Amino acid sequence: MTSPPRVSMEITDEVVKSMKIGLVFQGYNGRICSMDFHSKATNYLVTASDDESIRLYDTQDAVKKYGVGLVCFTDNPSIVLYSSNNGWDESLRLLSMNDNRFIRYYKGHLDRVVCIALCSGKENFLSCSLDRTILLWDHRAEKPQGLLRAQRRPTVSYDAQGMVFAVAYGGRIKMFDIRKFGMGPFATFSVGTDDSEAHVVQFSGDGRRILLTTKAGRVHVLDSFEGNSIASFRAKPILTNSTLEASFCPEGNHIVSGSGDGSVYAWNVESGKVACWESTDVKPPRVRWSPGSLMFVTGTSELSCWVPDLSKLESFTISHTNTRSSSSL
Repeated sequence: MTSPPRVSMEITDEVVKSMKIGLVFQGYNGRICSMDFHSKATNYLVTASDDESIRLYDTQDAVKKYGVGLVCFTDNPSIVLYSSNNGWDESLRLLSMNDNRFIRYYKGHLDRVVCIALCSGKENFLSCSLDRTILLWDHRAEKPQGLLRAQRRPTVSYDAQGMVFAVAYGGRIKMFDIRKFGMGPFATFSVGTDDSEAHVVQFSGDGRRILLTTKAGRVHVLDSFEGNSIASFRAKPILTNSTLEASFCPEGNHIVSGSGDGSVYAWNVESGKVACWESTDVKPPRVRWSPGSLMFVTGTSELSCWVPDLSKLESFTISHTNTRSSSSL
């Protein structure tokens, strides 16, 4: 898998419509349940799947004896943080992929972890659990540094600067200053009448927008400063114990999303639906757009890399760049 080309022009509806599967990685004995691109070395992709494996693409594979739930990169592309789905140990683990060595365990949750968010460039990360808690951690310490309680299953995300994080649950997005999180949210945004289970919350790369996906099959986009609704898109509801995942493109003007019927949707944030790629799958795929690159990936029982079909575009120029790559809510 080679590093995708970086974009030298705006991603347009025409470019998004032309996207097709350019590369497929098979060999999974279970379904992909989590994946993450490294924020700087964007050709590095890590996946976790139900076959109890963690796979690091472009470097090496690492297969663990523990069941793997969620996985994400730290600032070091050879070190990942992951949660368990074995049903008896809810600790988080910091793993060196170079030598398959556990660096640290983080214990504090009492039920399955459903979200992990890393603070880029800093030592902090957040985790959410079905026990309705959000824990604040320091990479260097095994015990949590802070605790927030939610009334329902929460999900969380940092902005790109790592100064603000968003907690979503029950039709609300609550905004926190990381330096004053114990004082409660400084703003609360509503997503209207959709109070179904929150799945994924994410900031756009420039921090101006927030997206939220829900079990009802909705993808909401809000202004991150005022909380005003920008758009609301509809996919198929999630009928299984799965996650509706969506992702901003690098410029934040388009979104790709899974759907409860296995399809992949693409929307222009301003004008609406751009494309829909149907599937014979019956569960929503994991979806993630590579930061700064003209590629997104979907994860089902295999990993698919989507790139533009340049033969369908009238004019499109790409350039290669060298890149190294306790409070209650």
